[in-house]
Amino acid sequence: MLNRNLPRLLLIFVFLTAARSASADVNLPELVRRVKPSVVAIATFDEKGEPLATGSGFFIRPEQVLTNLHVLRGAYRAEIRTLDVKGRVYPVTGVLSFDDEGDLALLSVKIPAERARPVEISNALPEDGERIFVIGNPLRLEGSVSDGIVSAVRDVPGLGKIIQITAPVSHGNSGSPLFNLKGQVIGIVTIRVINGENINLAIESARVSRLPAKKFLMLPELAVRNTDANSAEAMADSLYRSGLDSLWLGNYDGALGYFENAVNKNPKRGEAWIQVGYCKAKQGKVDEAIKAYQQAQQLQPDSAEVRNRLGDAHFYAGRFAEAIAEYKEAARLEPKGTEAYYNLALAYHESGAEDEARAQSKIVQQLDDKLYARLLSEIDR
Repeated sequence: MLNRNLPRLLLIFVFLTAARSASADVNLPELVRRVKPSVVAIATFDEKGEPLATGSGFFIRPEQVLTNLHVLRGAYRAEIRTLDVKGRVYPVTGVLSFDDEGDLALLSVKIPAERARPVEISNALPEDGERIFVIGNPLRLEGSVSDGIVSAVRDVPGLGKIIQITAPVSHGNSGSPLFNLKGQVIGIVTIRVINGENINLAIESARVSRLPAKKFLMLPELAVRNTDANSAEAMADSLYRSGLDSLWLGNYDGALGYFENAVNKNPKRGEAWIQVGYCKAKQGKVDEAIKAYQQAQQLQPDSAEVRNRLGDAHFYAGRFAEAIAEYKEAARLEPKGTEAYYNLALAYHESGAEDEARAQSKIVQQLDDKLYARLLSEIDR
């Protein structure tokens, strides 16, 4: 009898062979030479003009360099150095935008337009195991290249997708672009240190397109913002950011303590309640997670994210009817968002409503082919 799985196995074999061949065809040295001029070294200085910190960044537009916000912490002056043959130094004139949660800052740089080399940014997420490389300035070794693979892609509320990589990074790599083998930036490296060890992480590049419009700030203005550290709101803000640092590392127990303290200081901070619920869910305390999400929902009634999180908590508890109701509300609030339809398909499948599951799957397929493939793999398990 013929093996009916043979055509499928053959197809998988051909696909893997083609993927290996395509990967082998990539000329990494040539690719590095092409994108390296887009990367810069960053140096910052304190109020007295003394060296403060170093980091990395890259041009996303002429006269605009993206880096990590923490690279600028306490800085009163900063400059960039290009990585072309004869690197030149240019002053940072200020900050155009910043994203506290995503640890991103967009710098205004005084540089001739022809000297800037904007890089292509891709919003597509990488696959686990995909080859990547990083260019940056670890330990002031300007233009250092390291490569590796994507270890995992994790979803963190308030942050988005976090990409874990095997490519070595060190202090000074903060703000480095994470490249795929097409030479596109797919993430921004950030350095989080725990117990003296580096955890190699990057925030998804899609976050760059969501940088909020901000008032232009000179670096001294950025350095002294939020100095009222004694107010309850400022203390809650500091606790919340410490919780996010722990979430970057997957330390849910440590993060929960910060977020619970944050909501005690400022009970009206909806995103902190979301994080409490997320950490509780990770600990398996589903009912407590639901209570936290409900607090967030009261504060953010139009948030599709809160509804999806509430649905997830009910889903984990096996309450599929409640989960479906929350996912439907999320889809109503964000009709073009794929997450709610993905969640609905899984919830209907688990509840045995296969017709409804297929209908939601078709919507996912229309919106996101890659997510649709992931959905099929989940349903087939």
